[in-house]
Amino acid sequence: MTNHGVISWFRQEKGMLATGLLGLVLAIACACWALIAGPERPPEGDLWKAFSFNAALGVFLISTAAIMPLSGMKRKTLAFFRMTYIALALYSYFVETVQNVRGLNPRFPVNGTTFDEIAAGIFTLVALLLVVFYVIFAVGYWRRSAYGRNPELVLGIRYAMLSVMVSFAGGIAISVNSSRFLGAEGNLIWLHGLGFHAIQALPFIAWLAAGTMYAHASRRMLVHISGIAFFLGLMAMGWQTLLGRGLLEWSALPLTAAACFILVTAAGMRSLLANLASGDREKNRGISA
Repeated sequence: MTNHGVISWFRQEKGMLATGLLGLVLAIACACWALIAGPERPPEGDLWKAFSFNAALGVFLISTAAIMPLSGMKRKTLAFFRMTYIALALYSYFVETVQNVRGLNPRFPVNGTTFDEIAAGIFTLVALLLVVFYVIFAVGYWRRSAYGRNPELVLGIRYAMLSVMVSFAGGIAISVNSSRFLGAEGNLIWLHGLGFHAIQALPFIAWLAAGTMYAHASRRMLVHISGIAFFLGLMAMGWQTLLGRGLLEWSALPLTAAACFILVTAAGMRSLLANLASGDREKNRGISA
């Protein structure tokens, strides 16, 4: 895909892209404030938490905007998803940022006003709706019409969606547990955060594979390897966390997770090198002609 193609692609989702960029702007503002005045906002606020939330949601929305044109959803359904998700994201930005600045936990405010309790309750509902609507959005990539237009890339997106669902499950577990911590050393935030990066990594690897001169079966194999390895790596992380144990200990599950993500990296590097080699061959053919 050329630079012009990428720009045209994003132009189709200007609203989602702008909402994602807003999250990055808010994240930068929170980071600057934290560096200048300190991150803690008594009694419960933490500007670094607002920074990480806004940045993560912003990147997630930008990544979603990039793959939306490939969805198998009908135009009206996609438009409804777009407007609903933008509205949910804007509310999330507002509550996460404002409440932390005011010194309150946006999800579980202690000694907050009635307004704070209502805002927290709506925030929980919004979080659930973000999951529900994304599940509906993900289903579109399992339609034949979506796969037929761009097989390798849609296959990569399918695997990414499976990993995103694992991340959503981690987020729900944090809400149900009222804490990111499990047992002595388990921390759900790593599972919750890393899974969302599948939406950047796996479609990118699939896009690279699609641009190689490999046979169709070989390109699909690279996508399958990266997608399955990423998903199994998350599963190993999740199992270790549910046991209440840390991810940095030298035991079977963390080592399995590490091996899986190394395999994802290897598949990505193979796709990148093959893609570059294919580009060089095309240039040489053009010069020869």
